[in-house]
Parts: sequence; C-alpha cells; structure tokens
Amino acid sequence: MDKIMIHAHSGLRWILLILLIATIFNAYKKWKSNQEFSNMDNKLSLFTLIFAHIQLLIGAYLFFTSPKVQTMLADFDMSSTLGRFFTVEHTLGMVIAIILITVGRVQSKKIVEDALKHKKIFVMYLIALILILVSIPWPFRNLGTGWF
Repeated sequence: MDKIMIHAHSGLRWILLILLIATIFNAYKKWKSNQEFSNMDNKLSLFTLIFAHIQLLIGAYLFFTSPKVQTMLADFDMSSTLGRFFTVEHTLGMVIAIILITVGRVQSKKIVEDALKHKKIFVMYLIALILILVSIPWPFRNLGTGWF
C-alpha cells in the first residue's frame, strides 16, 4: 500500500503544479487587464485547492504510516540531510503552501472588486508555488527520489 501511495503522491504533484501555474497565469492576466472574476476562474482556483488538499491528505498518510519516515523520526538527527528534509523541510514547506492556497482562495471570495480577487489569488498562489518548488524532493537534490 505504501508504494501505491508514494507513487500517487509523487505523480499527483504534476497535476497540482500544472493547476497552480495555470491559476497563477490566469489570475495575473485577468488582474492586469481588469477582467471580471468569472465562474471559470472560481472553478480553476477551486480545483487547485482540491488537488492541494488531496496531496496534503496523501502526504499526511505517508508521514504517519511510512516505515521510512517512522525510522527517520525515531532516529531524528538535524544533521542528517535526508531525515531533516522529509521530517521538517518538506512537511513544513508543503503545509505552509497549502495554508497559503486556502487562505488566498477564502480571502478572494470575500473581496468584491474583481481585479483585487485576481491579485489576491495571484500573490498567494505564487508564494505557495515557490514554497512547493523548494520543498519537492527533486532527483537532482540527491534525496533518493525520482521524477515520479
């Protein structure tokens, strides 16, 4: 079951990244051209939020059930790059990013002016994207992970 969840968590990140980039570009374009906040804009930010939360749930499952993570937690050592990354940096970075996505969406719904809605989503989702990109265990970081 762990392998399935790890592959799901790793594979779904691509969908989340695509949704985040699409939402950010859409919000920026409509913010700068002062276009109305349409139902499609609402759905795009909602799907991005949903996929972020799905990733959070799968990640939480892996954090609490994965033997690899449990071993790292049991022998926790901040000088261990691998242990520190998966127990602190990855987890904290992703949780903060998902909080930013959630807060950005909720706050944008409360804003009346369309341009400010787009701006709020653009700023919050962009910061979240940067945090996510930094927190992903990319293969070139030598953390024992692959592209999928």
